[in-house]
Amino acid sequence: MKTSPFESNNNKQFAAIGMLGCSPFNASSTAIMSDNAEYKEAFALFDKRGTGAVPREVLGDLLRALGQNPTQAEVAEIVSAAPREVDYKTFLTILNRPDGFKPAGTPEEFIRGFQVFDKEGNGFIGAGELRYVLTQLGEKMTDEEVDELLKGVQIGPDGNVNYESFVRTILSQ
Repeated sequence: MKTSPFESNNNKQFAAIGMLGCSPFNASSTAIMSDNAEYKEAFALFDKRGTGAVPREVLGDLLRALGQNPTQAEVAEIVSAAPREVDYKTFLTILNRPDGFKPAGTPEEFIRGFQVFDKEGNGFIGAGELRYVLTQLGEKMTDEEVDELLKGVQIGPDGNVNYESFVRTILSQ
């Protein structure tokens, strides 16, 4: 019997997938997150109609706005089990799910991940290869998402990107 992601099930953990395979647990995401002003404010920003509920399709963005890092698979599972409109109380239940969410990872972890693609060991990878990594491996991004990311990235005249600078720029946003 499939359990809802809103229910506790000590025998099952949600899958945490990603390019670097970081641990799915961290103290901030597994701790009980109480009802607070930050959560209410973020929820209200996503409640465009002022009905006290948000469409389930925005749950991933709302969780990320609050510093959580759900994978695409986790968001899909949550969205499929959620009602069409999610009220604040239900959202807090999702936010406080028993297994938490995968941590975002440190800049150093991401840099080590990109080093695999740095054939010359000089801190650079081709912009095309970066696009391939982001759209084809791990948590796949869309071409539009990659285009948006690359807007703020300096691409050298040789078509290469300093991946350490790229990681630090992206994670500081």
